[in-house]
Amino acid sequence: MDVPLLLKALILGLVEGLTEFLPISSTGHLILAGHLLGWTDRKAEVFEVVIQTGAMLAIVWEYRERFLRVLAGLWSDAGAQRFAVNVAVAFLPAGVLGAIFASRIKELLFRPVPVALAFIVGGFVILYAERRQHRVRVESVDELHWSDALKIGLAQCLALVPGTSRAGATIIGGLLFGLSRRAATEFSFFLAVPTLVGAGAYDLYEHRELLELADLGPFLVGSATAFVSAFFCVRWLLRFVASHDFTPFAWYRIAFGALVLATAWSGLVEWTAG
Repeated sequence: MDVPLLLKALILGLVEGLTEFLPISSTGHLILAGHLLGWTDRKAEVFEVVIQTGAMLAIVWEYRERFLRVLAGLWSDAGAQRFAVNVAVAFLPAGVLGAIFASRIKELLFRPVPVALAFIVGGFVILYAERRQHRVRVESVDELHWSDALKIGLAQCLALVPGTSRAGATIIGGLLFGLSRRAATEFSFFLAVPTLVGAGAYDLYEHRELLELADLGPFLVGSATAFVSAFFCVRWLLRFVASHDFTPFAWYRIAFGALVLATAWSGLVEWTAG
């Protein structure tokens, strides 16, 4: 048993769960944490994508009654059908572009400095979104039209750039397109299910020759830790958006990105492959 590797898996699982559904980029944090932990090989990249499925399961569990109602009503209930269509429509753009460009994006952008720059740019986008007048057209996910879902799906494509944040792109996109904070946040949760499952399954298949039975332990530890930490984070976020905006996350992104750039340029931290 490789105890140091299991400890790294636990730390990264915690990072994944605490950041996946916040507008601060889980992928960006995983890339940075992986470099600090010295785990940056191709297998580590697969691990970082696959453990997102653990975080996704927290959404399935938290909203299990809703998902069961949707499944039960797919052939008879108009509301369930509309929900399923909206999630599918929103998933499609990033699903297609991700399948086409994922390898190239990893090769060019899965590095600390590009991630830090994306952190900063994304922070300023959130500040802009929060300071403009917010007119709400859609109060709840049940009121979402397929065209709104498509717009959010197109916004999610921006998250293919690591450091942008899938949650940030979909939530802030939702706000810009007229969704309430809760509707934008919850739809971001629901959209995470096919997106993270698809990304994990695709990465496992693409890199299946890298994996061995010995890798099962770290993958399970990381996924389980991501599930538990994401579960508590999701509940906290729903309480947070009831009375706060996303400005604190914007300033966090800007400060954290600036810190990474400063340590990289000063040589204080040797960001490998950065």
